[in-house]
Amino acid sequence: MEIKPFILLVEDEEAISTMLQYNLEQVGYEVDVVADGEDALYQIEERIPDLIILDWMLPSMSGVEICRSLRSQEETQSIPVIMLTARGEEADRVRGLDSGADDYMIKPFSPKELIARINAVFRRTRPLMTSRQVEYGGVSIDLDTYKASFAGKNIRLGPTEFRLLLFLMENPRKVYTRDQLLDAVWGRDVYVENRTVDVHIRRLRKALGEAKEGLDDMVRTVRSAGYMLDVDSD
Repeated sequence: MEIKPFILLVEDEEAISTMLQYNLEQVGYEVDVVADGEDALYQIEERIPDLIILDWMLPSMSGVEICRSLRSQEETQSIPVIMLTARGEEADRVRGLDSGADDYMIKPFSPKELIARINAVFRRTRPLMTSRQVEYGGVSIDLDTYKASFAGKNIRLGPTEFRLLLFLMENPRKVYTRDQLLDAVWGRDVYVENRTVDVHIRRLRKALGEAKEGLDDMVRTVRSAGYMLDVDSD
């Protein structure tokens, strides 16, 4: 199963958010919608999106305030942001970009143009989104064949272990709780006990260890926190 890039759409006009969510999901993105500025920041804490589409005018906090907040924190400063607004004056565009937005679109706009802008931002800021190969610690994942290997030797993975490894390889050296891994790998609409993550981590480690002795050590347990992928930790 393919892991879809996750986009958080922060838009309080229901007609626009419904239309954009439909169009984005049709081209293969996973989309969650939030209509309030403070709720958006809470949602981002729960799950880091691959890209944020951010309306300028929002309840509780403006898009500019949200963008500045994201850019001020290490864990969120690199998230690509596309700002949406009805403000078309040059000074407003400059202000939006100066707040840290990667791109800026003026309402009304074509969903096709927005999708093109999203793809362009991903190519520029997240090359892994357009690359068909993911590599870390000597492990390679081929997204055309959905196979993982180490030094040319196939790593025998089940579908869930494959998705889990891919997510960790795209986010190395970051600690994820069981709940965060469940949301990212299993999906937010699927009810699974969080201890299920431990079972699949053990299976993933076993598969890595069978490919090369000691390779399983790259999947680290962080006590009282969760799991991370790291080849350099002690």
